[in-house]
Amino acid sequence: MPAPLVMTFIGRDRPGLVSAIAAKVTARGGAWLESRLARLAGQFAGLVRIEIEDSSVAALAADLRELEAAGLRITLERGLIEADAAPHRTLRLELLGLDRPGIVREVSQTLGALGVNIEEFESGLTPAPFTGAPMFRAVAKLAAPAGMADDELRRTLERLAAEMMVDISVRDAGADAAG
Repeated sequence: MPAPLVMTFIGRDRPGLVSAIAAKVTARGGAWLESRLARLAGQFAGLVRIEIEDSSVAALAADLRELEAAGLRITLERGLIEADAAPHRTLRLELLGLDRPGIVREVSQTLGALGVNIEEFESGLTPAPFTGAPMFRAVAKLAAPAGMADDELRRTLERLAAEMMVDISVRDAGADAAG
């Protein structure tokens, strides 16, 4: 029976790193289903969803440990089958404002208090036009409870945006596919 796995890895960036990991997965009959990989501060980090026969999980874990000698840290965790997830609405949040400590903490605390889950989050710095001041930008995929009123979410985020002096917008993620 296929087992869903989530693998994380981090190591000094170099050519062939992804190939070495993918070769180990393939050699054990695993399938690399989806991933998020990025170079950050000279390190290469990844998050990968794999599917592999349950009987091959231990052997794959042992194969991956061989890569630790090259300075790569790898973890494997069994995934969950998401068929039983609670109904929710998928939203897209965009944030832009002058960079300062605490932005991610404040936004994530506010969303958590509303029962909104962050499913994906990407952020970075970009220079502001004319001044070059660092602007923090973030895009997130959110799962909001199916019964949550749009007004409640909007009011809460507008209040937060005003306190933090940033721009925050939220819309149905389905609007991205249409336009």
